[in-house]
Amino acid sequence: MKFRPLHDRVVVKRLESDQKTKGGIIIPDTAKEKPQEGEVIAVGPGARDDSGKVVALDVKAGDRILFGKWSGTEVKIDGEELLVMKESDIMGVIEK
Repeated sequence: MKFRPLHDRVVVKRLESDQKTKGGIIIPDTAKEKPQEGEVIAVGPGARDDSGKVVALDVKAGDRILFGKWSGTEVKIDGEELLVMKESDIMGVIEK
């Protein structure tokens, strides 16, 4: 199944966090926080401005992003857990 977000929404897949701390301590699943880093899977066409023109989004599929801790709505599509959020919930794009 393909999912296409509407307006200025973005579909994001969370990236897994490290299993160990820098000191080598293994973090159990129950103590882990959900990562705030993800990969953009799909983007909507953009929001409309006051004149009705569509304003394209600044992110694109494949971008690696940082987002707020409580951002987005968790959904499950084809057994995969994803987030759907507005572009304004994204803090920035991680560039290599």
